[in-house]
Amino acid sequence: MNFSYEQLKKITNATGVNKTDKTLYSICTDTRQLLPGQVYLPLSGENFDGEKFIEAAIEKGAAGYFTSKNFISENKAIFSLQVNDTKIAYLKLASAYKNIISPKTIAITGSSGKTTTKEILNSIFSANRRTHKSKLNHNNEIGLCQTLLSMPENTEILIIEMGMRGLGEIELLSKYAQPDYAIITNIGTTHIGRLGSRQNIAKAKCEIVSHLKPSGLLITFPDELYTSTLANFTGTHIIIDKSKHFKMISMSKEQTIFEYKSSTYSINEGGEYLVDDTLLAIETALLYGLTPNEIQLGLKAYHTIEKRFEKNIVNGLNIINDSYNANPESMKAAIKTFLELYDGNKILVLADMKELGAEEKEYHAQIGNYLNNFKQVNLVTIGNLAKSISDNTSHPSKHFTTNKEAAAWLKKAEKGTTLLLKGSRSMKLEEIIEEIKK
Repeated sequence: MNFSYEQLKKITNATGVNKTDKTLYSICTDTRQLLPGQVYLPLSGENFDGEKFIEAAIEKGAAGYFTSKNFISENKAIFSLQVNDTKIAYLKLASAYKNIISPKTIAITGSSGKTTTKEILNSIFSANRRTHKSKLNHNNEIGLCQTLLSMPENTEILIIEMGMRGLGEIELLSKYAQPDYAIITNIGTTHIGRLGSRQNIAKAKCEIVSHLKPSGLLITFPDELYTSTLANFTGTHIIIDKSKHFKMISMSKEQTIFEYKSSTYSINEGGEYLVDDTLLAIETALLYGLTPNEIQLGLKAYHTIEKRFEKNIVNGLNIINDSYNANPESMKAAIKTFLELYDGNKILVLADMKELGAEEKEYHAQIGNYLNNFKQVNLVTIGNLAKSISDNTSHPSKHFTTNKEAAAWLKKAEKGTTLLLKGSRSMKLEEIIEEIKK
Protein backbone atom coordinates (compact mmCIF):
# COMPACT_ATOMS: atom_id res chain seq x y z
CA MET A 1 0.00 0.00 0.00
CA ASN A 2 1.26 3.45 -0.92
CA PHE A 3 0.24 6.67 0.83
CA SER A 4 0.46 10.32 -0.08
CA TYR A 5 2.11 12.74 2.34
CA GLU A 6 -1.29 14.13 3.33
CA GLN A 7 -2.63 10.63 3.98
CA LEU A 8 0.37 9.76 6.13
CA LYS A 9 -0.11 12.92 8.13
CA LYS A 10 -3.89 12.69 8.49
CA ILE A 11 -4.14 8.96 9.29
CA THR A 12 -1.46 9.09 11.98
CA ASN A 13 -2.41 12.52 13.41
CA ALA A 14 1.18 13.56 12.82
CA THR A 15 2.69 17.00 13.11
CA GLY A 16 4.48 18.14 9.99
CA VAL A 17 4.79 20.98 7.51
CA ASN A 18 1.86 21.81 5.27
CA LYS A 19 2.80 20.73 1.78
CA THR A 20 1.13 19.60 -1.40
CA ASP A 21 2.73 16.47 -2.76
CA LYS A 22 1.10 14.02 -5.16
CA THR A 23 3.84 11.41 -4.72
CA LEU A 24 2.79 8.07 -3.24
CA TYR A 25 5.12 6.53 -0.67
CA SER A 26 5.50 3.00 0.70
CA ILE A 27 6.49 2.31 4.30
CA CYS A 28 9.61 0.53 5.53
CA THR A 29 10.44 -0.24 9.17
CA ASP A 30 13.88 -1.80 8.64
CA THR A 31 16.79 0.22 7.24
CA ARG A 32 18.41 -3.00 6.01
CA GLN A 33 15.52 -3.46 3.59
CA LEU A 34 14.78 0.20 2.85
CA LEU A 35 14.66 1.31 -0.78
CA PRO A 36 15.23 4.87 -2.05
CA GLY A 37 12.01 6.90 -2.00
CA GLN A 38 10.38 4.96 0.84
CA VAL A 39 9.27 6.46 4.16
CA TYR A 40 11.11 5.13 7.20
CA LEU A 41 8.88 4.32 10.16
CA PRO A 42 11.13 3.42 13.12
CA LEU A 43 9.89 0.96 15.72
CA SER A 44 11.18 0.41 19.24
CA GLY A 45 11.18 -2.51 21.64
CA GLU A 46 12.80 -3.67 24.86
CA ASN A 47 16.19 -4.14 23.24
CA PHE A 48 16.23 -1.78 20.27
CA ASP A 49 15.35 1.78 19.22
CA GLY A 50 14.64 2.23 15.53
CA GLU A 51 14.90 6.01 15.79
CA LYS A 52 18.65 5.65 16.20
CA PHE A 53 18.74 4.63 12.55
CA ILE A 54 16.91 7.62 11.06
CA GLU A 55 20.16 9.09 9.76
CA ALA A 56 21.05 5.74 8.17
CA ALA A 57 17.63 5.65 6.50
CA ILE A 58 18.14 9.11 5.03
CA GLU A 59 21.58 8.15 3.77
CA LYS A 60 19.98 5.18 1.98
CA GLY A 61 17.54 7.51 0.25
CA ALA A 62 14.47 7.63 2.48
CA ALA A 63 12.11 10.33 1.24
CA GLY A 64 10.87 11.00 4.77
CA TYR A 65 10.63 9.54 8.23
CA PHE A 66 8.47 9.33 11.33
CA THR A 67 9.74 10.28 14.76
CA SER A 68 8.29 10.29 18.26
CA LYS A 69 11.20 12.25 19.75
CA ASN A 70 11.06 15.44 17.73
CA PHE A 71 14.21 14.30 15.96
CA ILE A 72 15.17 16.67 13.12
CA SER A 73 17.93 15.49 10.83
CA GLU A 74 20.41 17.92 9.36
CA ASN A 75 20.68 15.64 6.35
CA LYS A 76 18.36 16.10 3.42
CA ALA A 77 14.94 14.48 3.58
CA ILE A 78 11.78 15.66 1.89
CA PHE A 79 9.77 15.58 5.13
CA SER A 80 9.53 14.34 8.70
CA LEU A 81 6.37 13.50 10.63
CA GLN A 82 6.20 13.59 14.42
CA VAL A 83 3.80 11.26 16.25
CA ASN A 84 3.31 10.26 19.87
CA ASP A 85 4.02 6.58 19.22
CA THR A 86 5.45 5.17 16.00
CA LYS A 87 3.97 1.70 16.63
CA ILE A 88 0.48 3.18 16.93
CA ALA A 89 1.12 5.17 13.76
CA TYR A 90 2.02 1.91 12.01
CA LEU A 91 -1.19 0.27 13.29
CA LYS A 92 -3.28 3.23 12.12
CA LEU A 93 -1.82 3.07 8.62
CA ALA A 94 -2.37 -0.69 8.40
CA SER A 95 -5.95 -0.39 9.65
CA ALA A 96 -6.69 2.43 7.21
CA TYR A 97 -5.58 0.25 4.30
CA LYS A 98 -7.68 -2.67 5.58
CA ASN A 99 -10.73 -0.41 5.70
CA ILE A 100 -10.18 0.51 2.06
CA ILE A 101 -10.03 -3.15 0.97
CA SER A 102 -12.80 -4.13 3.43
CA PRO A 103 -12.34 -7.93 3.48
CA LYS A 104 -14.32 -10.21 5.77
CA THR A 105 -11.90 -10.62 8.66
CA ILE A 106 -11.42 -13.78 10.72
CA ALA A 107 -9.32 -13.42 13.89
CA ILE A 108 -8.03 -16.45 15.80
CA THR A 109 -6.50 -16.79 19.25
CA GLY A 110 -6.17 -19.51 21.87
CA SER A 111 -3.63 -21.29 24.02
CA SER A 112 -2.89 -23.86 21.32
CA GLY A 113 -4.09 -24.76 17.86
CA LYS A 114 -4.45 -21.22 16.54
CA THR A 115 -1.83 -21.58 13.80
CA THR A 116 -3.27 -24.92 12.66
CA THR A 117 -6.80 -23.48 12.67
CA LYS A 118 -5.56 -20.51 10.61
CA GLU A 119 -3.92 -22.81 8.07
CA ILE A 120 -7.03 -24.99 7.76
CA LEU A 121 -9.19 -21.88 7.31
CA ASN A 122 -6.80 -20.67 4.63
CA SER A 123 -7.04 -24.01 2.81
CA ILE A 124 -10.84 -23.86 2.90
CA PHE A 125 -11.30 -20.23 1.88
CA SER A 126 -8.46 -19.96 -0.65
CA ALA A 127 -10.07 -22.75 -2.67
CA ASN A 128 -13.21 -20.64 -2.97
CA ARG A 129 -12.35 -16.97 -2.32
CA ARG A 130 -9.41 -14.59 -2.70
CA THR A 131 -7.75 -15.06 0.68
CA HIS A 132 -4.88 -13.47 2.59
CA LYS A 133 -3.45 -14.71 5.91
CA SER A 134 -0.84 -13.79 8.48
CA LYS A 135 2.43 -15.65 8.12
CA LEU A 136 3.44 -18.41 10.56
CA ASN A 137 4.38 -16.39 13.63
CA HIS A 138 3.27 -12.88 12.62
CA ASN A 139 0.77 -12.72 15.47
CA ASN A 140 1.76 -9.53 17.34
CA GLU A 141 1.23 -5.83 16.55
CA ILE A 142 4.07 -5.65 14.04
CA GLY A 143 2.99 -8.89 12.41
CA LEU A 144 -0.56 -7.55 12.13
CA CYS A 145 0.67 -4.43 10.33
CA GLN A 146 2.83 -6.47 7.97
CA THR A 147 -0.10 -8.77 7.23
CA LEU A 148 -2.53 -5.94 6.53
CA LEU A 149 -0.18 -3.82 4.43
CA SER A 150 0.85 -6.80 2.28
CA MET A 151 -2.78 -7.66 1.50
CA PRO A 152 -3.64 -7.68 -2.24
CA GLU A 153 -6.28 -5.14 -3.23
CA ASN A 154 -8.71 -7.86 -4.36
CA THR A 155 -8.68 -9.74 -1.03
CA GLU A 156 -12.10 -11.05 0.04
CA ILE A 157 -11.13 -13.03 3.15
CA LEU A 158 -8.49 -11.94 5.67
CA ILE A 159 -7.33 -14.48 8.28
CA ILE A 160 -5.37 -13.14 11.25
CA GLU A 161 -3.68 -15.02 14.06
CA MET A 162 -3.49 -13.15 17.37
CA GLY A 163 -0.95 -14.08 20.02
CA MET A 164 -0.23 -12.51 23.38
CA ARG A 165 2.17 -12.56 26.29
CA GLY A 166 0.07 -10.44 28.65
CA LEU A 167 -3.19 -8.60 29.22
CA GLY A 168 -4.13 -5.84 26.81
CA GLU A 169 -2.21 -7.14 23.80
CA ILE A 170 -5.07 -8.90 22.02
CA GLU A 171 -7.36 -5.96 22.78
CA LEU A 172 -4.93 -3.76 20.83
CA LEU A 173 -4.85 -6.19 17.92
CA SER A 174 -8.64 -6.40 17.90
CA LYS A 175 -8.92 -2.61 17.89
CA TYR A 176 -7.01 -2.28 14.63
CA ALA A 177 -8.28 -5.50 13.00
CA GLN A 178 -11.99 -5.15 13.86
CA PRO A 179 -12.85 -8.77 13.03
CA ASP A 180 -16.11 -10.07 11.61
CA TYR A 181 -15.46 -13.51 13.10
CA ALA A 182 -13.52 -14.21 16.30
CA ILE A 183 -12.33 -17.74 17.13
CA ILE A 184 -10.92 -18.85 20.47
CA THR A 185 -9.48 -22.35 20.07
CA ASN A 186 -9.15 -23.11 23.79
CA ILE A 187 -8.03 -21.78 27.16
CA GLY A 188 -5.02 -23.75 28.35
CA THR A 189 -1.94 -23.13 30.45
CA THR A 190 0.42 -21.50 27.96
CA HIS A 191 1.79 -18.26 29.52
CA ILE A 192 0.35 -19.17 32.92
CA GLY A 193 3.77 -18.25 34.30
CA ARG A 194 3.16 -14.68 33.16
CA LEU A 195 -0.58 -14.40 33.81
CA GLY A 196 -0.88 -16.49 36.97
CA SER A 197 -4.11 -18.41 36.30
CA ARG A 198 -6.35 -19.84 33.58
CA GLN A 199 -8.87 -17.15 34.54
CA ASN A 200 -6.41 -14.45 33.57
CA ILE A 201 -5.50 -16.33 30.39
CA ALA A 202 -9.21 -16.47 29.53
CA LYS A 203 -9.51 -12.74 30.19
CA ALA A 204 -6.59 -12.04 27.85
CA LYS A 205 -7.89 -14.31 25.08
CA CYS A 206 -11.44 -12.98 25.32
CA GLU A 207 -10.13 -9.49 24.55
CA ILE A 208 -10.52 -10.61 20.95
CA VAL A 209 -14.21 -9.60 21.10
CA SER A 210 -13.47 -6.10 22.43
CA HIS A 211 -13.63 -4.66 18.90
CA LEU A 212 -15.63 -7.38 17.17
CA LYS A 213 -17.96 -5.74 14.67
CA PRO A 214 -21.56 -5.33 15.94
CA SER A 215 -22.72 -8.00 13.49
CA GLY A 216 -19.71 -10.19 14.27
CA LEU A 217 -19.68 -13.74 15.62
CA LEU A 218 -17.61 -15.38 18.36
CA ILE A 219 -16.97 -19.12 17.81
CA THR A 220 -15.75 -21.44 20.59
CA PHE A 221 -16.25 -24.82 22.20
CA PRO A 222 -18.07 -25.00 25.55
CA ASP A 223 -16.00 -23.83 28.52
CA GLU A 224 -17.29 -22.29 31.76
CA LEU A 225 -14.42 -19.82 31.60
CA TYR A 226 -16.03 -18.20 28.56
CA THR A 227 -19.34 -17.84 30.40
CA SER A 228 -17.77 -16.04 33.34
CA THR A 229 -15.27 -13.99 31.36
CA LEU A 230 -17.77 -12.90 28.72
CA ALA A 231 -20.57 -12.02 31.15
CA ASN A 232 -20.84 -8.53 29.63
CA PHE A 233 -20.49 -9.64 26.01
CA THR A 234 -23.65 -8.70 24.12
CA GLY A 235 -22.69 -10.12 20.74
CA THR A 236 -23.50 -13.49 19.18
CA HIS A 237 -21.60 -16.44 20.66
CA ILE A 238 -21.65 -19.64 18.58
CA ILE A 239 -20.78 -22.69 20.70
CA ILE A 240 -19.87 -25.92 18.90
CA ASP A 241 -21.57 -28.87 20.57
CA LYS A 242 -19.73 -32.02 19.54
CA SER A 243 -22.13 -34.22 21.51
CA LYS A 244 -24.96 -33.26 19.14
CA HIS A 245 -23.34 -32.53 15.80
CA PHE A 246 -20.10 -34.55 15.57
CA LYS A 247 -19.41 -38.22 14.84
CA MET A 248 -16.00 -39.79 14.21
CA ILE A 249 -16.04 -42.19 11.26
CA SER A 250 -12.43 -43.31 10.95
CA MET A 251 -8.90 -42.23 11.76
CA SER A 252 -5.52 -43.33 10.45
CA LYS A 253 -2.03 -41.85 10.18
CA GLU A 254 -2.92 -40.42 6.78
CA GLN A 255 -6.53 -39.31 7.15
CA THR A 256 -9.28 -38.36 9.59
CA ILE A 257 -12.90 -38.74 8.45
CA PHE A 258 -15.84 -37.47 10.47
CA GLU A 259 -19.41 -36.25 10.22
CA TYR A 260 -20.42 -32.74 11.29
CA LYS A 261 -23.96 -31.42 11.04
CA SER A 262 -24.96 -34.33 8.75
CA SER A 263 -22.13 -33.74 6.25
CA THR A 264 -18.99 -35.86 5.91
CA TYR A 265 -15.55 -34.25 5.91
CA SER A 266 -12.01 -35.61 5.67
CA ILE A 267 -8.61 -34.07 6.26
CA ASN A 268 -5.29 -35.47 5.11
CA GLU A 269 -3.81 -35.99 8.54
CA GLY A 270 -4.52 -38.28 11.47
CA GLY A 271 -5.17 -37.38 15.07
CA GLU A 272 -7.81 -36.15 17.46
CA TYR A 273 -5.66 -33.08 18.12
CA LEU A 274 -6.58 -31.90 14.63
CA VAL A 275 -10.34 -32.45 14.88
CA ASP A 276 -11.24 -29.46 17.06
CA ASP A 277 -9.18 -27.07 14.92
CA THR A 278 -10.91 -28.42 11.81
CA LEU A 279 -14.37 -28.08 13.36
CA LEU A 280 -13.74 -24.43 14.25
CA ALA A 281 -12.71 -23.78 10.65
CA ILE A 282 -15.69 -25.65 9.21
CA GLU A 283 -18.19 -23.85 11.47
CA THR A 284 -16.73 -20.47 10.50
CA ALA A 285 -16.93 -21.33 6.80
CA LEU A 286 -20.55 -22.50 7.17
CA LEU A 287 -21.46 -19.28 8.97
CA TYR A 288 -19.84 -17.31 6.16
CA GLY A 289 -21.99 -19.17 3.64
CA LEU A 290 -19.75 -21.80 2.06
CA THR A 291 -21.37 -25.15 1.27
CA PRO A 292 -20.11 -28.46 2.70
CA ASN A 293 -18.84 -29.39 -0.79
CA GLU A 294 -16.87 -26.14 -1.04
CA ILE A 295 -15.43 -26.73 2.42
CA GLN A 296 -14.38 -30.30 1.60
CA LEU A 297 -12.69 -29.07 -1.58
CA GLY A 298 -10.59 -26.72 0.54
CA LEU A 299 -9.77 -29.37 3.16
CA LYS A 300 -8.22 -31.55 0.45
CA ALA A 301 -5.56 -28.85 -0.02
CA TYR A 302 -4.47 -28.80 3.63
CA HIS A 303 -0.93 -29.94 4.39
CA THR A 304 0.82 -30.09 7.74
CA ILE A 305 2.93 -27.01 8.38
CA GLU A 306 6.56 -27.01 9.45
CA LYS A 307 7.22 -28.56 12.88
CA ARG A 308 3.54 -29.57 13.29
CA PHE A 309 3.53 -33.37 13.05
CA GLU A 310 6.00 -32.88 10.22
CA LYS A 311 7.21 -36.25 8.92
CA ASN A 312 10.85 -36.95 8.04
CA ILE A 313 12.83 -40.10 7.19
CA VAL A 314 16.41 -39.71 8.41
CA ASN A 315 18.99 -42.51 8.24
CA GLY A 316 16.31 -45.18 8.44
CA LEU A 317 14.36 -43.55 11.29
CA ASN A 318 10.86 -42.14 10.86
CA ILE A 319 10.84 -38.81 12.70
CA ILE A 320 7.70 -36.83 13.46
CA ASN A 321 8.69 -33.28 14.40
CA ASP A 322 5.95 -31.62 16.47
CA SER A 323 8.25 -29.12 18.16
CA TYR A 324 6.66 -25.85 16.98
CA ASN A 325 5.52 -25.34 20.56
CA ALA A 326 4.30 -27.27 23.59
CA ASN A 327 2.02 -26.97 26.59
CA PRO A 328 0.38 -29.67 28.72
CA GLU A 329 -2.74 -29.80 26.54
CA SER A 330 -0.96 -30.08 23.20
CA MET A 331 1.59 -32.50 24.68
CA LYS A 332 -1.15 -34.92 25.78
CA ALA A 333 -2.94 -34.63 22.43
CA ALA A 334 0.27 -35.38 20.48
CA ILE A 335 1.11 -38.33 22.75
CA LYS A 336 -2.36 -39.85 22.33
CA THR A 337 -2.28 -39.51 18.55
CA PHE A 338 1.22 -40.96 18.28
CA LEU A 339 0.72 -43.93 20.58
CA GLU A 340 -2.69 -44.89 19.18
CA LEU A 341 -2.07 -44.43 15.45
CA TYR A 342 1.53 -45.49 14.91
CA ASP A 343 2.57 -49.16 14.89
CA GLY A 344 5.88 -50.93 15.29
CA ASN A 345 8.84 -49.67 17.27
CA LYS A 346 8.27 -46.12 18.48
CA ILE A 347 9.93 -43.74 20.91
CA LEU A 348 8.49 -40.64 22.55
CA VAL A 349 11.07 -37.86 22.76
CA LEU A 350 9.68 -35.23 25.14
CA ALA A 351 11.43 -32.01 26.14
CA ASP A 352 10.75 -29.08 28.46
CA MET A 353 7.53 -27.08 28.23
CA LYS A 354 8.27 -23.43 28.97
CA GLU A 355 6.41 -20.50 30.59
CA LEU A 356 4.36 -22.61 32.98
CA GLY A 357 5.20 -20.63 36.10
CA ALA A 358 5.71 -21.80 39.64
CA GLU A 359 3.91 -25.12 39.03
CA GLU A 360 6.06 -26.05 36.03
CA LYS A 361 7.44 -29.24 37.60
CA GLU A 362 3.94 -30.37 38.53
CA TYR A 363 2.72 -29.88 34.95
CA HIS A 364 5.58 -32.04 33.71
CA ALA A 365 4.85 -34.65 36.38
CA GLN A 366 1.25 -34.77 35.12
CA ILE A 367 2.55 -35.77 31.68
CA GLY A 368 4.46 -38.63 33.29
CA ASN A 369 1.30 -39.78 35.06
CA TYR A 370 -0.68 -39.42 31.82
CA LEU A 371 1.70 -41.84 30.10
CA ASN A 372 0.68 -44.50 32.61
CA ASN A 373 -2.68 -44.71 30.81
CA PHE A 374 -0.94 -46.44 27.89
CA LYS A 375 0.26 -50.04 27.84
CA GLN A 376 3.68 -49.72 26.24
CA VAL A 377 5.80 -46.59 26.02
CA ASN A 378 9.45 -46.11 25.15
CA LEU A 379 10.39 -42.69 26.51
CA VAL A 380 13.27 -40.27 26.14
CA THR A 381 13.18 -36.96 28.00
CA ILE A 382 15.41 -33.92 27.50
CA GLY A 383 15.95 -30.94 29.78
CA ASN A 384 15.73 -30.08 33.47
CA LEU A 385 11.94 -29.84 33.60
CA ALA A 386 11.27 -32.90 31.44
CA LYS A 387 13.03 -35.05 34.02
CA SER A 388 9.81 -34.77 36.04
CA ILE A 389 8.09 -36.62 33.18
CA SER A 390 10.42 -39.61 33.36
CA ASP A 391 10.45 -39.50 37.18
CA ASN A 392 6.66 -39.88 37.32
CA THR A 393 5.98 -42.64 34.83
CA SER A 394 6.10 -46.40 35.32
CA HIS A 395 7.46 -46.91 31.80
CA PRO A 396 11.19 -47.34 31.09
CA SER A 397 12.86 -44.09 30.15
CA LYS A 398 16.15 -42.44 29.29
CA HIS A 399 16.90 -38.88 30.35
CA PHE A 400 19.39 -36.49 28.78
CA THR A 401 20.29 -32.88 29.44
CA THR A 402 21.11 -31.94 25.83
CA ASN A 403 19.78 -32.67 22.34
CA LYS A 404 23.21 -33.87 21.24
CA GLU A 405 23.32 -36.51 23.97
CA ALA A 406 19.81 -37.67 23.16
CA ALA A 407 20.57 -37.82 19.43
CA ALA A 408 23.66 -39.96 20.05
CA TRP A 409 21.50 -42.52 21.87
CA LEU A 410 18.61 -42.33 19.38
CA LYS A 411 20.99 -43.03 16.46
CA LYS A 412 21.32 -46.57 17.81
CA ALA A 413 17.57 -47.24 17.47
CA GLU A 414 16.50 -50.05 15.16
CA LYS A 415 15.93 -49.01 11.56
CA GLY A 416 12.26 -48.30 10.94
CA THR A 417 11.66 -46.97 14.46
CA THR A 418 9.33 -43.96 14.63
CA LEU A 419 10.23 -41.02 16.88
CA LEU A 420 7.93 -38.23 18.07
CA LEU A 421 9.75 -35.00 18.97
CA LYS A 422 7.64 -32.77 21.21
CA GLY A 423 8.73 -29.78 23.30
CA SER A 424 8.76 -26.00 23.40
CA ARG A 425 10.30 -24.19 20.46
CA SER A 426 13.16 -22.88 22.61
CA MET A 427 14.32 -26.49 23.14
CA LYS A 428 15.32 -26.60 19.44
CA LEU A 429 14.50 -30.26 18.95
CA GLU A 430 15.24 -29.91 15.24
CA GLU A 431 18.87 -30.20 16.36
CA ILE A 432 18.20 -33.90 16.98
CA ILE A 433 17.26 -34.36 13.32
CA GLU A 434 20.43 -32.61 12.21
CA GLU A 435 22.57 -34.76 14.52
CA ILE A 436 20.97 -37.97 13.23
CA LYS A 437 21.63 -36.83 9.66
CA LYS A 438 25.38 -36.66 10.32
